[in-house]
Amino acid sequence: MTRLVTLIVTAGILAGCSAAGPADRAERKTDLRVMTFNIRYGAAKDGENDWQHRREMVFQVLRDHRPDVVGLQEALRFQIDEMLAAAPGYGEIAVGRDDGKNAGEASAILYRTDRLEIDEQGTFWLSDTPEVAGSKHWGNAITRLCTWARLRDKQTKAHFYMYNTHLDHQSQPARERGAELIVQRINQRSHRDPIILTGDLNADERNPAVRYLKREIPAVPARPENSAAVPPLADTFRVLHPDAKPAGTFNGFTGKKDGGKIDYILTSPEWCVMEAAIVYDNKDGHYPSDHFPVTAVLKLKP
Repeated sequence: MTRLVTLIVTAGILAGCSAAGPADRAERKTDLRVMTFNIRYGAAKDGENDWQHRREMVFQVLRDHRPDVVGLQEALRFQIDEMLAAAPGYGEIAVGRDDGKNAGEASAILYRTDRLEIDEQGTFWLSDTPEVAGSKHWGNAITRLCTWARLRDKQTKAHFYMYNTHLDHQSQPARERGAELIVQRINQRSHRDPIILTGDLNADERNPAVRYLKREIPAVPARPENSAAVPPLADTFRVLHPDAKPAGTFNGFTGKKDGGKIDYILTSPEWCVMEAAIVYDNKDGHYPSDHFPVTAVLKLKP
């Protein structure tokens, strides 16, 4: 598979972080490699882009980039099982959105078991009844959820929280309310550990839901009186390359790069962003998914 990765590596000092290039990578063994990847649900009737025709490319993305932790979207149970079999060494945190077990798509978290271990984990639904599996409100076209974990890094001994979600693709109020609920849950976490939020937000960088998560606006328009205060979250890609164009992440299986940037790795200020990329891996013009994976290499500040 052709690996065409847009790798953004900026040397210098970025908010107290020294960004290093690939030559230094071997000396940075404690850096954390993160990926977010909407793999397109495997039951879709996509013709030449059906799961059976692209599954090996998805597996190869994992094998080639070897992220320590991955936020997957649109992952059905059989897809997760196949990925774990094809790229050994990963554990999973995943529940189906329809029943909280195996039915329906998951916003799964995969993690390298030789590097990370789970301290806490959970899932909540983006609805007025977040503990009720399968619940949806706010005009959601589809049931939406957020899966999270508190993970311990076996190398650095540090803990961090990972949240992974997939916001609604049609309802703007649902996107805003979903973002608001995720922020509330982040603020209610048991420990004040660093945060990573991954996801397909179905919203470009100008969307109020995204601007709220990045604290560019103080509240979501849908509920300005109830919006929780957002911890400072930064888009890792934009930290290193604020003006990159095109930077689209939805490609519709065509490889186009000029669509909206809707897939994100957001982090709290404790993280240095060492590298960031949109991954354009393909095989003869055929792509693993209708979304490009997004990656970041992170390091905790001293």
